[in-house]
Amino acid sequence: MGSLDGGHSLQQGRHHGYAHSHSHVGAGPDSSNNNNDEDDASPPPPAGAGGGPRRPRGRPPGSKNKPKPPVVVTRESPNAMRSHVLEIASGADIVDAIAGFSRRRQRGVSVLSGTGAVTNVTLREPAGAGGAAAVALRGRFEILSMSGAFLPAPAPPGATGLTVYLAGGQGQVVGGSVMGELIASGPVMVIAATFGNATYERLPLDQADAEEGAVLSGSSEGATAQQLEQQQSSGGPVVPPSMYAVPQTPPHPHDMFGQWGHAAVTRPPPTSF
Repeated sequence: MGSLDGGHSLQQGRHHGYAHSHSHVGAGPDSSNNNNDEDDASPPPPAGAGGGPRRPRGRPPGSKNKPKPPVVVTRESPNAMRSHVLEIASGADIVDAIAGFSRRRQRGVSVLSGTGAVTNVTLREPAGAGGAAAVALRGRFEILSMSGAFLPAPAPPGATGLTVYLAGGQGQVVGGSVMGELIASGPVMVIAATFGNATYERLPLDQADAEEGAVLSGSSEGATAQQLEQQQSSGGPVVPPSMYAVPQTPPHPHDMFGQWGHAAVTRPPPTSF
């Protein structure tokens, strides 16, 4: 009996041990689930704290240093002046070359200066006691000064002409208005400015003409101010008044030759110096 009781107790111990170990094995997932439940049951974040990263306040660094796009005026006014460097070949008539340039471009030419040498020139000296005299000079002369204006047809009389001052080989200096040809002795460089829509005026102005000019000036200033206000209201870049294209010159009662044509002319490439 003692052996049977011992065996029975041993079997019960084995069964209890198996059940105990089985209970430990089965408790693994339950314990992890219990841990997850405890994590899920953690207190929520405060009401003021957001779920994501906090957004910084103010401008991002470097936002004020972004370069602004340049203001480019794509429309060119016909009244705008253009600078030119004219190279006149040796043996060519300087007067005829500049007059032809003005006629073909349909723009007025204002001659500012010139350098080089000329030969065989005829000048009209200022009127003296006996009236104006034409002096024919033979030989080679250096250009000291050159100025003048050339207008395409139709142009008022006296508006086109060229005045030069020359130095001779013996040190003499002569000058006057050119009459006839002015032949270049070697390359001659002429600095000139061209313009369009010139208006012929008779001075002094009449009272009616002066009042009309004041009215036109006031209307153009008002239009410029209105354009500035429109740009400011639309939020676009504000262009200074000097950047606007110059408006067309209004017709004037004393305008003798009106506006010149502005047909598209193919310009030759600039000459390299």
